[in-house]
Amino acid sequence: MSFRADERATEYREIDRFDDGVGWIAHPDETMQRASHAIAVDGEVWVLDPVDAEGIDDLFAEFGDVAGVVVMLDRHKRDAAAVADRHDVPVYLPEFFEGVTEDVDAAVARFDDELSDTGVRSLTVVDNRFWQEVALYNPADGTLVVPETVGTVDYFLAGDERLGVHPMLRLTPPQSAFRGVAPERVLVGHGAGVMEDAARALDDALERSRRGAPRLYASTVRDLLPV
Repeated sequence: MSFRADERATEYREIDRFDDGVGWIAHPDETMQRASHAIAVDGEVWVLDPVDAEGIDDLFAEFGDVAGVVVMLDRHKRDAAAVADRHDVPVYLPEFFEGVTEDVDAAVARFDDELSDTGVRSLTVVDNRFWQEVALYNPADGTLVVPETVGTVDYFLAGDERLGVHPMLRLTPPQSAFRGVAPERVLVGHGAGVMEDAARALDDALERSRRGAPRLYASTVRDLLPV
């Protein structure tokens, strides 16, 4: 299925529903399987790395009023501004993000180690000139959202992995970023989340990252070869 990068989806596939949140994939047939999420905290909804779709506001409304839209990866600006403007809320960026504000056509707010006053923790996962990423962890319900470092689509996974580290981070997985975090569920930016035994899946992904790298890279090369 082909579509323009700026084309609003006319449908979406719901994923990752739980008591205080839900996810969706706006273009269900695309290879990248870009996933977005909305999480509710104290009756307010926070929209994370959204890819817009018709009818998506009705999905948010099930959980409350939208309080803000969050960009968790510097290159995941996606449709954050469009969703934020529609709900008259800011786009929230991590304090250390650089080079993102000018590309967001909406009001911008910043946060540091906590998302506004929600109690949701912001974990710095990667911070360098090429890659800026935070994960969000809500200790109240055990929800961990990781936009890029781990994923569940095929090009993240080696062997029987349920959750895999991004191919570019396989040899240097950021294990320290998740120290002390034992999530009930892991929601990701590419693919459906891990909703059961998530802490083990995250630990396995990080611990097996280097070991699984050759198999993942070999599989990637095979997929690129002409048939």
